[in-house]
Amino acid sequence: MIALVLAMVWNRRGQAAALALLTMFGVAAAVAAPAYLRAADRAVAAGQVATADARSRSLTLIARQHDPRPGRGNPAALKADVKLTESGATLAGMPGFDYTYAAEYPTVGLENTDKIRTRFVYRQDVCAHLTVTAGRCVIGESDLVIGEQTARRAGLRPGDEVTLTWAYYNADPAVLAFVPDGTAKRFLISGVYRATEPGDAYWGAHNYFGADTGGRAGEPAFVTNASLTGMDHGGVELSLDGSAPPGALTVDRLDAVRSALAGLQARTSVLGPGIELETAIPDLLTRIDAGRSAAHRIVPVLAVSLVLLACLTIFLAVGYGTEGRRPELAVVALRGARWGRRWWLATGENLVAILAGTVLGSVAGQLLVDAFAAWRFPGVGADPGLSALRWVPFAALAAVVTALLAERRQLGRPVAELLRRVPPAPRPAAAIAAEAIVVVLAAVAVLQLALSDGGLDGVGTFATGLVLIAVALVAARLLLPWATVFARRQLRDGRLAAAVAAFQLSRRPGGARLFALLTAAVAIVGYAAAAVDVGARGREVQAGIGTGAARVVTVGPISRQGLLAGVRAIDPAGRFAMAAVRLPAGPGQPPVLAVDTPRLASVAEWGGASPDLRALRPAEVAPVVLRGSRLSVDLTTTGLTIGKPLLATVVLAPVSGPADEVVELGELRAGRQAYAFDAPACADGCRLKALQFAGRAGSLDLTGRISVDALTGVPSSALADAGGWRVSDGGKLTGGLRVEVTSLNGLASGMFVQPADIPYPLPVAVAGDVAQPGVTGFDGRALPIAGAASLPAVPGVGAPAVLTDLDYADRAATDATPVTAAQVWLSSSAPADVLTRLREHGLVVTSDLRAGEVRAELDKQGPALALWFYVLVAGLAVALAAGALILAAAVDRARRVEDLTALRAQGLGRAAVRRATLWTYPVLVAAAVLAGTATALLAWRLTGWALPLAGLDPPAVPLPSRPRLTTLLSTAVASFVILAGVAVLAGRRTLRAIR
Repeated sequence: MIALVLAMVWNRRGQAAALALLTMFGVAAAVAAPAYLRAADRAVAAGQVATADARSRSLTLIARQHDPRPGRGNPAALKADVKLTESGATLAGMPGFDYTYAAEYPTVGLENTDKIRTRFVYRQDVCAHLTVTAGRCVIGESDLVIGEQTARRAGLRPGDEVTLTWAYYNADPAVLAFVPDGTAKRFLISGVYRATEPGDAYWGAHNYFGADTGGRAGEPAFVTNASLTGMDHGGVELSLDGSAPPGALTVDRLDAVRSALAGLQARTSVLGPGIELETAIPDLLTRIDAGRSAAHRIVPVLAVSLVLLACLTIFLAVGYGTEGRRPELAVVALRGARWGRRWWLATGENLVAILAGTVLGSVAGQLLVDAFAAWRFPGVGADPGLSALRWVPFAALAAVVTALLAERRQLGRPVAELLRRVPPAPRPAAAIAAEAIVVVLAAVAVLQLALSDGGLDGVGTFATGLVLIAVALVAARLLLPWATVFARRQLRDGRLAAAVAAFQLSRRPGGARLFALLTAAVAIVGYAAAAVDVGARGREVQAGIGTGAARVVTVGPISRQGLLAGVRAIDPAGRFAMAAVRLPAGPGQPPVLAVDTPRLASVAEWGGASPDLRALRPAEVAPVVLRGSRLSVDLTTTGLTIGKPLLATVVLAPVSGPADEVVELGELRAGRQAYAFDAPACADGCRLKALQFAGRAGSLDLTGRISVDALTGVPSSALADAGGWRVSDGGKLTGGLRVEVTSLNGLASGMFVQPADIPYPLPVAVAGDVAQPGVTGFDGRALPIAGAASLPAVPGVGAPAVLTDLDYADRAATDATPVTAAQVWLSSSAPADVLTRLREHGLVVTSDLRAGEVRAELDKQGPALALWFYVLVAGLAVALAAGALILAAAVDRARRVEDLTALRAQGLGRAAVRRATLWTYPVLVAAAVLAGTATALLAWRLTGWALPLAGLDPPAVPLPSRPRLTTLLSTAVASFVILAGVAVLAGRRTLRAIR
C-alpha cells in the first residue's frame, strides 16, 4: 500500500511538490516567529546597550573616608572605612566590567570667594581622557591641571602657582561657605584642559562637568594620587566606577549581570552607610526587557495570520487536488475497498507531501531567519536553537487536519456523484455555517482585545488573523456570485471571451476559496505595510517633534539673557540657532517651554508647516537699561514703620551675560537718598529686572511710601510714566514710579517693582488641555498667562504643554538664578563648527543630542525590530498566494483545455479563446487585490491600535495612527503585479495546450 501511495505521489509529483511547498511556507512561518524573536532579543539588547548613556552602562561604588588626622576622627570609624583600592573590584564582581579608581575632596584657594569650592580630584588614567589646550598634563607630586573656564575666570595659565587648602562646607545659615581646615599646599599649574568626551562612560556618574557651586559649570582640578594623599586633608570620597563594554551586556549575559548586581547591592547594604552604590543599569535592563516584550507582542500577530493563511492555502490545494481525482476515488469505491483503505489511498498522497513540507519548513524557517538576521542585525547573530521548533508539531497537525477536512467532502460522496462530469452543486448552508463560525471567532477576539485594552495575548493574539480570514471569506461569499451575473450579461451582449472567463471562475467549486485565499494574502501584505508605515512615521515624529529640532545642545549654567545673547551672536540672522529653556513646573501644571520665538519657524521641527506664532511676541518694547560701571539709585522714603527697616535690592541682567547681578542697597533711610554701587558687568549696559523691597525675617506690618527719583541712564520721563511700571502683591502705584507699601505680611521675598515692558499676562501658545490661568515663572512666583495660539504639540515637550517667549518670560522674572539646563536648538543647516562658536561666546556645552541619533536609537528598539518580521511575512504571504494560483491553474488545466478545445471546435475564435484563457486569473487577482486592501484597512482599524509601535518611552506628541494612502496603493500595485504575472504565466501554459 505504501508503494502504491508513493507511486501516486510520483505520478502527480507536480501537485505533490506544490502541496509540500505550501506546507513548507506554513511550517516555516511557525519556525520563523520564535527564531526571529531569538534574533530580535539579541538585537534589542545590543541596540539598547549601544545607545545607552554612560550612567546606564556603569556603576559607582562610593566610600566616604573619615578624617584620618590625629585627634580629628573616631578610630573605630576609621577602622570601619572600606578601602576601595584594596577590595573595590572584588566587592563589585560584575562580569566583564572595566573599573576606574578615583578619589576627591573639596579645596579652596583657587576661586576668589569662599562660596565656591574646587573639586580636588585624582582619577586613574585621567590624562588619556583630557584634551590639554595649554601646557601639559599632570606628572609630578605638585602638578595640577585646571579647566579652560576656570583659567579664564581666574586669569591663570601654565607655570603659575596656586595654593589650595582642604575645606569643609559650613551649612550654618549665618555662614553658608566653605571653611579651610588644614595646611595649605602650593601647586604648579602644569596645564589647562578640556574634557575630550564629557559624556563618556569613563567619567561615571560624578557629574564632574555639570552644574557646580556658584552657578558655574564644573571643572575639577585634576592631580596625581601622590598630590591627593600628600596634602593635609580631612575626609575623602573614594569611588570605583565600573563600566560595561558592549560585550558585557549581551542578551546571553543579562541574567548573570542581574544576579551579580543583586549580590553587589546585598553586599553594600551589609557594609552599612559607609559605602553607597549608584547605578542606572537596572533601568537599562528594564528597557531591554520592555523592548523584548514589545517584540514578543508584535511578532506573533502576523505569524498567526500567516499560519492561518497557510491552512487556508492547504485546504484549497487539497480540495483542488481531490476534486481532480474524483473519477479515481470513484473507481476505488467501485472495487469495494474498505473505508480505512479508501481514506489511506485518498489522504496518503497528501500526507506524504505534508510530511515532506514539514521537514523542509523546519529547516527553511531557521535558514530564512539566519539570512535575514545576517542582513538586518550584522554582528548580532540569529542564535539558532531547537526551541524555534516548538511550534512545528502544532503547525504540522494543523496542516494534516486541514487536509483531512478538505478531503472529507469528496470521500463522503456517493459513487454516482463522483463519476459525474459536472461537479454537484455545493451545499451553501454548511459552507455558510463554517464561515459564520470564523466570523464569530473574529468578533470574539476583537471584543477580547478591546476589553483587555490591547492585550496581545491569549485570544487577542489571534484577533488580526481571524479578522483577515473572516473578512476574506465574507468578501468571497458576497462578491464571487456577481461573476455569474457578469458572465450572463457578457454572453447576452456577445462578448464571448469575457463570458467564458467569468463562467470559469463562477462554476468551479474552488473558485470562491481561491478568491478568499488571494484576498486574505493581499490583506496580510497590506496590514504588514500599514504597520511598517505607521511605525516608521511614528519614529520620525518622535525623533523630530519629540527632540524639538534637528539638534539640541545643552549648555552649562548661564543667565537667560546671556544665553539669548550668545545664541544671537553666533547666528545673527536667526537661520539655524535658537535659545530654549524649560520653566520650573509647578504641581499639576503643564510643562512650559520658553524659546526665542522669532526663530521658531526656521529652527524647530513641526512635522509639517510651522504655525504662525507672531502673537507670542506682539511688539518689541525697549527695556529699561542702566549703563556704567558705577550706578546709582535715588529713592525717597516716607512713612516707614519705626523699628522695622525696609531692605532694597536691585536685580540687573547684563545684556551680554553670562550671569545676572543682585545688588543689595541695604536698609532704606528716610527722605531722599542716593544709593550708589559698583557694577562692572554693566559697563555695556544692564537691563533692570526688578527693584525688590523686603523686611527682615519675622517683620510684620511694614508700611510706607517709596519714590524712585533717579536711575543712572534712565530718563526722568520714563520714571514718571505710571503705565511703564508694575508692582507685585504688597504694594500699589500711586503715580509715576511712586509706590505705597500696603503690607508685606506673608511675602517671604517682599514686593517687586518691575518695568512694564512686556505684555502681561504673558501671551502663550497651548497644546492640549491647558486650563490654568497661570504657570510658575523662572523666579518661582505665579506667572499669569493668556492663550494666544493653539498647537497640536509643543516641539520637544509634547502635549499638554505651554510655549512662550524666552525674553518675555525672563523679563517677567525677578530672580538672578542662572539656568542650569539651558538648551540651544539647531537646525540641520547649522555649520559644522557650531559647538566651537558656542564655546567662544562663553557657552559651556554639556551634551549634544541629534534627532538622527534619536531616530537611530528608536530603530534599534523592540517595536522597530519586530516590524522587520512583517516584511518576511508579507513575502511569505505573496509566495503562498502565488503557489495557490499555480496549483489551481495546474489542477484546472486539463479540464479547461478540454472545455476550450471543444468550444474552439464549435467555432469560438482563437482571439476569444486567448483572452478567456489569459484573463481569468488576472481578473480574479485584480478583484482580490481591491478586496484585500479594503480588508487590511478594516483589520487595521479594528486591531492595529493594539500594536505597541510607539517605542518604550514615547513623548507626549500626536503620533500617526493610520497608514498613508500612497503606502497602501503602492503595496496593492506591487501585489497585483506579482500575482497577475504568475497568473499570466500559468494561463500561457494552458493556452499552449489548447488546439
